[in-house]
Amino acid sequence: RHLPSTPNPGHCSESWPHWYERLVQPCVAELLGSALFIFVGCLSVVEDTGDTGRLQPALVHGLALVLTIAVLGDISGAHLNPAVSLAMWLVGGLNITMLIPYWLCQLCGGMMGAGLAKAVAASERYINTSGGAFSSITADEQIPAVLVCEIVMTTFLILVACMGAVNGRTKTPLAPFCIGFTVTVNVLAGGGVSGACMNPARAFGPAVVANYWDYHWVYWVGPTVAALLVSVLVRLLLGDRTTRLLLK
Repeated sequence: RHLPSTPNPGHCSESWPHWYERLVQPCVAELLGSALFIFVGCLSVVEDTGDTGRLQPALVHGLALVLTIAVLGDISGAHLNPAVSLAMWLVGGLNITMLIPYWLCQLCGGMMGAGLAKAVAASERYINTSGGAFSSITADEQIPAVLVCEIVMTTFLILVACMGAVNGRTKTPLAPFCIGFTVTVNVLAGGGVSGACMNPARAFGPAVVANYWDYHWVYWVGPTVAALLVSVLVRLLLGDRTTRLLLK
């Protein structure tokens, strides 16, 4: 006669991965992904000789984002951007309990990536580019244009992310490429106006490491406004029946 097996209290193959993979692993992925993305992003600006215009930073940021999302997307979504995480929560793609941890990991990853860029970059180039921090604003008169540019470009980016990765009707396995190419296009188009940040963590990390804070608030306000705008568009107009709040 076969006796029923007794559960082993030390065996955690079911319960341990459940909380770890849902709560800890996504934060680790956001921390690591943000650090690597912002490291290569800062380094592409610091080491840009100017011979290729904005092509080098545009390709580096876009391709790095494609690779990071493709590798880490199934773990955390690979937001790597506080504005993207805010929009994902507002459209139902992220649990509220993970929003603050994601933000903290993204900002810490930004500082880590910027610190690594400073460690390997030539001192003279690092100083000349403010460590890859955004320094395109030189006068108050530029603020309206820079702010509008950041709002529009980040709206484009977050709309692609929400529709390509969350919305059931338009979700696609090509989302990493779509998101990365959007960043590349935005840097090529608007890099000369605002620097094409679209990411508070990308601005915060090098600002802390290089201690460069001129007009830093613009790179928080623009992406945040864009996140709110996209969430309204998706929730009210563009989302599928599961996502839309009205006209179901």
